[in-house]
Amino acid sequence: MLQKRLFLTSNLCRKFITISAARFLPNRKMSTSGDDVIFQNVGDKGVITLNRPKALNALNLSMVSKLYPTLASWEREKTLVIIKGTGGKAFCAGGDVKSVALAGLKGEKLGHAFFKQEYMTNGLIGTYKIPYVAFIDGIVMGGGVGLSVHGLYRVATERSVFAMPETQIGLFPDVGGSYFLPRLRGKLGLFLALTGYRLKGADLLKAGIATHYVNSANLEALEGDLLKCSDVNSIDSALKKHSAKDSSEFSLTPMLKQINACFSAGSVEEIIARLEQDGSPFAQDMVKLLEKMSPTSLKVTMKQLEHGSKMTLEECLQMEYRIAVNCLANKDFYEGVRALLIDKDQKPKWKPEKLSDVSPALVESHFAKLPEDQELRHKL
Repeated sequence: MLQKRLFLTSNLCRKFITISAARFLPNRKMSTSGDDVIFQNVGDKGVITLNRPKALNALNLSMVSKLYPTLASWEREKTLVIIKGTGGKAFCAGGDVKSVALAGLKGEKLGHAFFKQEYMTNGLIGTYKIPYVAFIDGIVMGGGVGLSVHGLYRVATERSVFAMPETQIGLFPDVGGSYFLPRLRGKLGLFLALTGYRLKGADLLKAGIATHYVNSANLEALEGDLLKCSDVNSIDSALKKHSAKDSSEFSLTPMLKQINACFSAGSVEEIIARLEQDGSPFAQDMVKLLEKMSPTSLKVTMKQLEHGSKMTLEECLQMEYRIAVNCLANKDFYEGVRALLIDKDQKPKWKPEKLSDVSPALVESHFAKLPEDQELRHKL
């Protein structure tokens, strides 16, 4: 099966989830509503709820600093972990890049600490030794993808919205994007990485982002059943019981031939040239999207996925940390965040401004190794 083959590593999985089923699980220990992450012990199971609903559960340093040690501990103590978001709108809309950028402009190293903790958590999820179930209900982008896609079970709903929109803010599709994106069918992963194109609802299952599709109204009942499971077989049965049928075609199926033909080019410039030559409304829309993105980010992303297609998840995350640190030292990230999230004028001034001015040397500089004591290590 594509989905399992795509994301399985040597072990099973894990992830974060819920709070809503407390009324029929009276032994559940609750945390205070002020916590940005809620950890609940339910017998031999663990439930994690991302709890920043006003920020669409975007991850900050406080959250990722709590997630890694708790997940590491639960891997030894629990038989199942569920992760979810609160508020009904998002599982997790990404990382709190605005705070990272504002700190970086002051010369602070918040971004270095945040990305390191985040990527370590992504790596832990990818090798988790107990079942990990992510309820990716609502928005799941950027950092939210990293908290879900590397686990064995990813449950989408009709409210799910997936995207990796990092090239729009001078970054790149990180959190293991270099691992899972090139392993999607054909050139779908590169297409999603460069354009930030959004997939919705059952499309997440059809693309291989999710492993299951459930009506959002049934998530509470699914959670209750999962918390009664004793092994992988019973987990599979519970997921099957609550899975919704969707007979519609993958929304991108009519365009997959175009995507594969255009995005198999050897450079970003050639991709755009092929899209322009295609001339269809879809191709024209994609050209307009690409023209909004950071030229440097587009070229770095293409190289990133090329390397990642031949790497393990751990190697991908080590590479991505190097890229992230180098992005923090360049202007496009700060300009992208300014234009989209601070001033919100939607008019970033990229440097270099044109794809043709992004030299191979500039691209390669993003992949340069860091001093040995600064490299990403996957254990604290």
